Amino acid sequence: MFVELIATIVAGIACAGLVMLLNILTGRRLPKWMMPVAAGLGMIGMTISNEYTWYARTTESLPKGLEVAMTVEEQGWLRPWTQIWPYTKRFVAVDVATARTHQDLPDQKLLDLYFFGRWSPVNQAPMLFDCAEARSALLIDGAEFDADGTVADADWRAMPKDDPILAKACTA
Repeated sequence: MFVELIATIVAGIACAGLVMLLNILTGRRLPKWMMPVAAGLGMIGMTISNEYTWYARTTESLPKGLEVAMTVEEQGWLRPWTQIWPYTKRFVAVDVATARTHQDLPDQKLLDLYFFGRWSPVNQAPMLFDCAEARSALLIDGAEFDADGTVADADWRAMPKDDPILAKACTA
């Protein structure tokens, strides 16, 4: 976040500098308000650019085995351009590299989910998926496994069969 703030300030200074140079080259014929307007437009442009490139920059740096399962796009009236081109504000990644199953329950898979947000820290949560029943259980508070591999205290929740997180987990 600090690097983006510095980049935004530098963009504003660079745009103001370009207008100052253009003013010198034209014999100081440009109005005085052009320099602060250029600085502001440069800073707004840099902020918009950072919003739209955050998702691509973040997914490029994901470790191997972490695959994006779902994205959430944002639109807002305070940013009218997002009504035409929404940007990705959040996404969920599934750690398919560390998927675990029990030999007696091959339809159940235990995976780690990672929740990424634009201005939020990354959150991780283990989740148990039952691919045959299309349901999941979040295991944040831990879980106790019986000898046969079943989870004793799982709070199972039904999921739609076309849920992208379920699909990604069941193909892992």
